[in-house]
Amino acid sequence: MVTMENKKVLLNHGSGGRLTHQLIDSIFGSRFSNPVLDQRTDSAVIDVSGQKVAFTTDSFVVNPIFFPGGNIGKLAVCGTVNDLAVSGATPQALSVSFIIEEGFSFDELEKIAESMALTAKEAGVSIVTGDTKVVNRGMADKIFINTSGIGPIRQERAGIGPGEKVKEGDVVIVNGFIGDHGMAILAAREELPFSADVKSDCAPLNHLIADILDTTDQVTFMRDATRGGLGTVICELAESRNAGILIEEKALPVRNAVKSMSDMFGFDPLFIANEGKVVLTVREKDSERVLGAMRKNPLGTDAAVIGRVTADKGIVEMKTMIGGRRIISMPAGDQLPRIC
Repeated sequence: MVTMENKKVLLNHGSGGRLTHQLIDSIFGSRFSNPVLDQRTDSAVIDVSGQKVAFTTDSFVVNPIFFPGGNIGKLAVCGTVNDLAVSGATPQALSVSFIIEEGFSFDELEKIAESMALTAKEAGVSIVTGDTKVVNRGMADKIFINTSGIGPIRQERAGIGPGEKVKEGDVVIVNGFIGDHGMAILAAREELPFSADVKSDCAPLNHLIADILDTTDQVTFMRDATRGGLGTVICELAESRNAGILIEEKALPVRNAVKSMSDMFGFDPLFIANEGKVVLTVREKDSERVLGAMRKNPLGTDAAVIGRVTADKGIVEMKTMIGGRRIISMPAGDQLPRIC
């Protein structure tokens, strides 16, 4: 059952955490269920005239719309490109839909559109179709953007999104520092004096991921750690594959500024949003090759092994700095709403 207050949707139902899963299961999953949707991956893999194609969609409502390291337009392109790439696909084409509030600045709209064009060029994708709607003043918060994307995917990579081949002993890797995006949004939103110390990691990951997949065929799972952060990704993986995961606190790459802000506001960096981080599992024998390939790419220079898959079915644990262990559980809601 969906957890409801006065039978209304709560902000935390859109957080990507446990309440989001309950909402999807109770309202959408039960009505739209089919073998493709039921995979619950970042991109659906469908057959189009004998060709496997990945298809994804996402909506962006970030507040504020401009933040250190990016804006809502860059975020929209990166988010959809990354959802395709972590599914093992080659991003090819995007659609873009705008919902714009009456009175929105043309100057800001031009900056957003220019940023989207530059990011699409960087990723090597084309924006091929779109839609624009304008709503009455007060009926939206400046601008919302939806992007959808498609790209071909090779048959042997179709199981990466759901993690079909994940098994005990696989190594867990992340491509760099976690929590940057969420803390950049918080700093911009609250106009904190040290906001210049943290920038969003918003970036298209498809070229980095292509480097990884060209290096080995032993990647068993990939997901970009956006809403809910790295912690939610590994909890979802453990739950969906009935696998255990043990991560090492001392191995987690967290910037000092992000750690300081997290401590100040009572946040856990594990569950802070990212927009340029891929979490992957790979067979241990190929983990060093994968790390080497990642570190040659500017978006993977700080790549690190953070843990491994274990036999403890469905249990996620973290080995702490002092050598103890604590259970990692998916939060019900979001530490910081409207971060993407």
